[in-house]
Amino acid sequence: MCDCLFCKFVSGELETKKLYEDENMIIIRDINPQAKNHFLAIPKQHFKLIADATPEQVEIIGKCLKKISELTDLLELQNGYRLVINQGDDAGQSVFHLHIHILSGQKMGWQPA
Repeated sequence: MCDCLFCKFVSGELETKKLYEDENMIIIRDINPQAKNHFLAIPKQHFKLIADATPEQVEIIGKCLKKISELTDLLELQNGYRLVINQGDDAGQSVFHLHIHILSGQKMGWQPA
């Protein structure tokens, strides 16, 4: 997808500081943090919504979730963390390339819409 910001980060077309990278994803800091630590896990394959994902892409999401849980020190997850996947306009998805928000480093309340 040539006009996708996250695809450009994955490909290196646009420079970003990657905190982590493997065959399935990259992890970067969010430019608009909503917690002390706010990272984005971005799958390397482009798809907009979980509903659009192929079975192989669903497997990749699972691998990404598992890897996040293994990056405790890098992402400062020791005291707990929150994962968020926004899906669509009403949920606040602003980049239409599926990604996982990782929030940590502080006590969090719950403020649903």
